[in-house]
Amino acid sequence: MVRIPRTPLKSALNSYTFSRTPIASTGTRRSLTLSAVEGPATPPLETRPLYQFFKEDIIDKHGSRPAFICREERPRSHGGPVSRNLGVQTHLAWDFDEFDRHIGAAARGLLAMAVKKGDRVAVIMGNHSVYATLQWACASIGAILVTINPAYRLHELVTNLNTAGVNHLFIVPRLRKSQYLNGLAGQFPDLKNSRPGDIQEPAIPTLRNLVVANNFPDEQAFAKELDNVKSAVDWREIMMWREDGRERKEVEEIGKTLHTDEVINLQFTSGTTGAPKAVSLTHMNVLNNGLSIGRCMNLGPTDVLCNVPPLFHCFDKSGNLAAWSHASCIVYPSETFCAPSIVDAVVNEKCTALHGVPTHFIGVLAELEKRIAAGERPDTRNLRTGIAAGSPIPIDLMRELIDKLNLTELTIAYGMTETSPVSFQTVAADPINKRVETVGKVQPHVKAKVVDKEGNVAPVNTPGELHIAGYLVHKGYWNDQEQTDKVMKRDAEGTLWMHTGDEAIMDDEGYLKIVGRIKDIIIRGGENLFPVQIENATTAHPLIREAAAIAVPDTKYGEVVGVWVAPHPGAQLSREDVRRQVAGSMNPQNAPSWVWFLGEDGTPEELPKTASGKVQKHILRAWSKELAVKGIGKV
Repeated sequence: MVRIPRTPLKSALNSYTFSRTPIASTGTRRSLTLSAVEGPATPPLETRPLYQFFKEDIIDKHGSRPAFICREERPRSHGGPVSRNLGVQTHLAWDFDEFDRHIGAAARGLLAMAVKKGDRVAVIMGNHSVYATLQWACASIGAILVTINPAYRLHELVTNLNTAGVNHLFIVPRLRKSQYLNGLAGQFPDLKNSRPGDIQEPAIPTLRNLVVANNFPDEQAFAKELDNVKSAVDWREIMMWREDGRERKEVEEIGKTLHTDEVINLQFTSGTTGAPKAVSLTHMNVLNNGLSIGRCMNLGPTDVLCNVPPLFHCFDKSGNLAAWSHASCIVYPSETFCAPSIVDAVVNEKCTALHGVPTHFIGVLAELEKRIAAGERPDTRNLRTGIAAGSPIPIDLMRELIDKLNLTELTIAYGMTETSPVSFQTVAADPINKRVETVGKVQPHVKAKVVDKEGNVAPVNTPGELHIAGYLVHKGYWNDQEQTDKVMKRDAEGTLWMHTGDEAIMDDEGYLKIVGRIKDIIIRGGENLFPVQIENATTAHPLIREAAAIAVPDTKYGEVVGVWVAPHPGAQLSREDVRRQVAGSMNPQNAPSWVWFLGEDGTPEELPKTASGKVQKHILRAWSKELAVKGIGKV
């Protein structure tokens, strides 16, 4: 039996968790009969723009408290005046005042390089202090931050830059095996040879500025790479440290014009068409969602969050804002996932919270066990909370996280990019079975219902599609009204509902289980992978006639990609050929771990289809399960 310490929650959270339970007028719990709930109306929604809230409620009240630690970045990596750096000599470490000083310098610098309110500012980098600084600097001047997956291939990157109409691009030279600066310069000579601030590249017609942040340990190597691209500007050159110029007044004047309903973030998602869609999120969306998430975790000024997921992901946006909106400190252990760096950060920074998807947590546990086997005793006793999201977390893993990492108040969250992202979340007071088997109850100011195929609210304990409404629903897909109208619909009362495409079951207490993905999305290690895109990449091979991608259960990643292939007659193909085909044209996570050829191993010659020609993927999943048990199809 796992014992969970009974930790007192703040009074706000006490009232919050109590009010989330349906209560009859007599004071006894009332069971739900239909799968429809509405979160409490308290605490009230925050209506200030994002940066105004941050300045008034966090900077001005908690300025001297630790705010931000990047353990792989050098002190003063942004240039500028001598930094206090929290007295640390080995890596970047800021209090909230110093963080704000960098945000201000960046905001003034953005204006000086002609960034205007409403401009799209794209970022391609790992978990880096420049990324976090831009998040707040752009919000303070009304620019729209566009988050890009750094694993994109070049053609995917260009498609998304054009979809958002990006005006200003901020990158690091390279990350892991990806070379962004040289890759762009090699593919687009006009970009390489343009003047700074006046890029004229027909393939990306709206782009004007290219700014590069140094993530090289060798300053000379960075300078050499930067000098090779005429249009590129060093991030440190745009930082405007002086506060007596016109730009400071301009920042203040723009701040007066900002409205809580204006878009400040575009995040890319996709659907069954395979076409990229940019989700439009507002000040209201992201700030209030961060506040709600932090309340579920009981975060406060003494908490230190080790934030692991990549910053382009909607989960990590919520991680940043959940902590900073409660004056907690954030630690980036490394630019990309690195289990040893995470354990070092948790131990040395005395972290109290840890975010991740199940894959991250499995890696951290493995590193911990490795160190213990070597005679070390890593101290993780300060840990207590965090979020596990992205894919289901097995009960055995949950117990390991409690026993071995002391994550006694770990919460499970459900959401999607289009809902800012979190709409349901567990809290520490929930019973252990509810914290593991469900995604908790609905958040404040959020409505949710599970509907059947006829559009009626389903009885409790009956599966159906989950619909979400409230402040957290995005403003629509950027410049794509057709796709917006397909998933955002008003009911007879005028309520705008987001149709999630996820199959869910709600119990009579309002706890929700996600039991399937109507859209057939593959969730690998918390990252959404889209079958249509994988199928298109597969059938681009000249020897492949048809393909269908499905999710295959996996102990490490939750799910991995499996592909069924129908080759052209007489074609000679190996499983590795199929894997290379996908890996060479897409983000490598999309490459299949399992490949089956139709007509082999006792399977039919053709994909199973409905009368209208749609592939019956539930049949493919059944076939795959049977073959995978025998080890057939593993790449």
